[in-house]
Amino acid sequence: MMDPTTDNAGQTGDQGTARAALEALRAEIAKAVVGQDPAVTGLVVALLCRGHVLLEGVPGVAKTLLVRALAAALELDTKRVQFTPDLMPSDVTGSLVYDTRTAEFSFQPGPVFTNLLLADEINRTPPKTQSSLLEAMEERQVTVDGTPRPLPDPFLVAATQNPVEYEGTYPLPEAQLDRFLLKLTIPLPSRKDEIDVLTRHAEGFNPRDLHAAGVRPVAGPADLEAARAAVAKTTISPEITAYVVDICRATRESPSLTLGVSPRGATALLATARAWAWLTGRDYVIPDDVKALALPTLRHRVQLRPEAEMEGVTADSVINAILAHVPVPR
Repeated sequence: MMDPTTDNAGQTGDQGTARAALEALRAEIAKAVVGQDPAVTGLVVALLCRGHVLLEGVPGVAKTLLVRALAAALELDTKRVQFTPDLMPSDVTGSLVYDTRTAEFSFQPGPVFTNLLLADEINRTPPKTQSSLLEAMEERQVTVDGTPRPLPDPFLVAATQNPVEYEGTYPLPEAQLDRFLLKLTIPLPSRKDEIDVLTRHAEGFNPRDLHAAGVRPVAGPADLEAARAAVAKTTISPEITAYVVDICRATRESPSLTLGVSPRGATALLATARAWAWLTGRDYVIPDDVKALALPTLRHRVQLRPEAEMEGVTADSVINAILAHVPVPR
């Protein structure tokens, strides 16, 4: 870990302290979650960019535990909504409730009024309820009965979903997928990591009691705000901007895709590369930062042609091929 008062980009004070605090998250979350460093990093990048994250993986790979551990280590308020086929939009956003004592309607906030909302199995609820999150994610407010109500800051939606081929799911439409800054895939653990998980459980680890597992706050909203200010000052050269545009334009011309990356996706890639550059200790973006974040930022913003999908082509393989062919700025 870097010295909290200085770093190799020459930044000092609050910025260095904030970076050290955010770096400490990995070690803290590892007390509860084994072998998911890329997902932890992705969640931190999303917080720095004020974005949202879609976590995809089969049941039982600690998606929910990961988000809860992040909230505990960052000392953020968190709420969880289990998305089911009968969940109503008001169950997420809140509703007006009649108070018999005052004979008036008062607003009862829903679970969306929190810092970190865990939308568990978001693809198990119908589109009407899925769309109830759109305003909250994009505008950071909820409108009920014509009155807009701002959400807390920071605010992040971490939505989990099982792979769409599972029965009883409602695939998210492209418009809503595009609202997620990152799509992180949570793989099955390696043999070594799985042995570590079982050993912890045999020794009494309780995933429902993170405090007993030793997870403590190592960063807070102030660190996050200082980090966001530092990320905003990270330099992006015209060559890097052009590189991002070339990658995204190449997806629109790929014969394997029916839908390429929109300008919003290009903006997202520039933002995530910038956050990653700062996290790694630099105050400027290099091509490797763009490459490092290209898959999680773009994989859910493209759509495969059916014939390409039948041949085993994946969104990740198409993006990797594009990264291999688009000229890298010197």
